[in-house]
Amino acid sequence: MIQEGPSSATSSPLQFFPWMSLSPGLGSPFPWLRELKSEERGLCLIHLLVACANHVAAGSLDNANIGLEQISHLASPDGDTMQRIAAYFTEALAHRMLKAWPGLHKALNSTKISSVSEEILVQKLFFELCPFLKLAYVITNQAIVEAMEGEKMVHIIDLNSFEPAQWINLFQTFSARPEGPPHLRITGIHEQKEVLEQMALRLTEEAEKLDIPFQYNPIVCKLENLDLESLRVKTGEALAVSSVLQLHSLLATTGDEMLRSKINSPSMSKNLNTNRSLRVLQMNQRTLGEWLEKEPVHIYSPGSDLTSPSPSSPLPLAPAPKMGSFLTALRALSPKLIVVTEQESNHNGPTLMERVMEALNFYAALFDCLESSVSRAPLERQKVEKMLFGEEIKNIIACEGLERKERHEKLEKWILRFELAGFGRVPLSYHGMLQAGRLLQANNYDGYKIKEENGCLVMCWQERPLYSISAWGFRRYE
Repeated sequence: MIQEGPSSATSSPLQFFPWMSLSPGLGSPFPWLRELKSEERGLCLIHLLVACANHVAAGSLDNANIGLEQISHLASPDGDTMQRIAAYFTEALAHRMLKAWPGLHKALNSTKISSVSEEILVQKLFFELCPFLKLAYVITNQAIVEAMEGEKMVHIIDLNSFEPAQWINLFQTFSARPEGPPHLRITGIHEQKEVLEQMALRLTEEAEKLDIPFQYNPIVCKLENLDLESLRVKTGEALAVSSVLQLHSLLATTGDEMLRSKINSPSMSKNLNTNRSLRVLQMNQRTLGEWLEKEPVHIYSPGSDLTSPSPSSPLPLAPAPKMGSFLTALRALSPKLIVVTEQESNHNGPTLMERVMEALNFYAALFDCLESSVSRAPLERQKVEKMLFGEEIKNIIACEGLERKERHEKLEKWILRFELAGFGRVPLSYHGMLQAGRLLQANNYDGYKIKEENGCLVMCWQERPLYSISAWGFRRYE
């Protein structure tokens, strides 16, 4: 702990580090850098990351490059929570900087191999290491069971069909119905044919064991290319849709290309004044989120015309033509239920610094989840952090336009989007929340919580909401 007072301020190296000019390429000029306590090092990294992101946002790439060199002395992909986060945020900032030289960026990425099978593997690892997907599946299934009570023909559209565990659980619940299971059809959407084939095989086997009349209808395509009119919903079928961490990708638009050119314009480069004195902090294991809430940081804004509306303004919705078209087409199918799980964070802001600050808060909590439950050495944890969280961070920070798919938005905005599209909210039941609580308790998931919010549910780490689940139904216009 750092005590308040003149002697502490003059003797602590923290007052110098974040704003001293470290010479790039010379190694660490201060031997005490690697001897900092975890809290002190974390504080330095936060200041340095924010300062570096400010330089990138302002187009001051020389200063940003120096900032990256400074951070490299402290960040580590296998260190503590803040060191790991810093490693992936600096990679994302560097990736964005490289895009100032399109030829260089393309050359460095021309031989990169994108493996869908690796993406599936890391999703399954995330399913095993954290409870969020398990909770989403349990709550989604309970909502479907309640909505389909008494239905004899049920059709489910799975917008990311890769995990059979969700539907096997539903099969077991349906098979226990007093009136017997319904005739069940699942339409699975995925871009890889092999994944859908494995899903069909596994689910068909399970349905036969439970004597459930079942049909699996695979559709090989990306969600953004899905033609909902081709799904052939049959007369008499009660339709449900399950979307787990998928819909945000439909928010991608070319509309922010103009903003991107303004932000990256050399004429906007500025030298930011970060030579301010360090307030002496008492650091009692404060989380990154708590620190960011309490400590003032200088945020670069490219101009008043590009900043977010004030808090008193109506809730702003970024234009999303694809999302609008998708929801309109979905409503035309008259679904009885749509269950949506999404990241509970605003990563769809128009400016880089908005997204950096939101992402720091959000991913700090996710990294902290893993830090609390998995030791630092396992390869599985490193894969989740690099291949899942790290790639999401890179997309949020380094990409713009249609290339930026990770456009997470908070529940309040999803509520507005669905209501504007003509859907009515379906409150999630207490029974679903109870089942989720039992899952957490049975697996000793300490620190995780489920909270009710306006008929929807949010999944939290400690008190920090990380994922939301909402349910919607077809609403006839008067």
